[in-house]
Amino acid sequence: MIDWIMSLDAWQQVLVGTGFTYFMTALGAALVFFFKNIKRDILNLMLGFASGIMIAASFWSLLDPAISRAEENGDIPWLVVSVGFALGGLFLYLADKTIPHVHFGPNKEKEGLPSHLKRTILLVFSITLHNIPEGLAVGVAFGAAASAPDPRAAVLAAISVAIGIGIQNFPEGAAVSIPLRQEGLSRRKSFLYGQASGIVEPISGVIGALLVTRVTPILPYALAFAAGAMIYVVVEELIPEAQQTTSSKRHFAVFGTMLGFVVMMMLDVALG
Repeated sequence: MIDWIMSLDAWQQVLVGTGFTYFMTALGAALVFFFKNIKRDILNLMLGFASGIMIAASFWSLLDPAISRAEENGDIPWLVVSVGFALGGLFLYLADKTIPHVHFGPNKEKEGLPSHLKRTILLVFSITLHNIPEGLAVGVAFGAAASAPDPRAAVLAAISVAIGIGIQNFPEGAAVSIPLRQEGLSRRKSFLYGQASGIVEPISGVIGALLVTRVTPILPYALAFAAGAMIYVVVEELIPEAQQTTSSKRHFAVFGTMLGFVVMMMLDVALG
């Protein structure tokens, strides 16, 4: 399996990786056929788990390799990763303020430019924003493998990113489709909208891979950029949303985050 993946071009590897992450999104969205509601504590656990995966992937799979690549290029490592990280956060901030969407919080506040789109579409746009940095992370990870001193180890590390992102996409898919069902949509439409939120991952992934394989000097910046974008999503929405509860059971989100971090760290250390 590894040999087959290594025989592919970087953009093809990304399509395989993001194809898996998209499949996991669709699989999670399919839960709407079995459940109409989701307990708040379970949702908080799922959101916390997704946060932990993204936090761990940001360091182990993106920032740490970015530092190593910057050192190999003879650049100033701390400056390179700081600039890339900041730009990633700024990109998501601008997207957050520009693209019309609705958060999944209890108030369902609208953000972005004024829009007359249906609330259901705005809900899908919200999770689609999350998936842009996730797809980009998989893309730059596979793109980095093309020029790595040890391509096999780098491909294994990229696979760990795809697996980690895929695992956390499962609860994210459910977190889209089930609230849409609660909004009054049919199970079929809720599933279709839920799985559609993951389509952006292959697109952003291929773009990221093509950029870093054709303009290799930007690789450490791109790795840090993806990390900054993911951390922005975690801090700006996932963790605050995971803390939304009418009870004192905030530990569901905390334990979910810790579990997600451990799972991603194990994947990266074992495969990377």
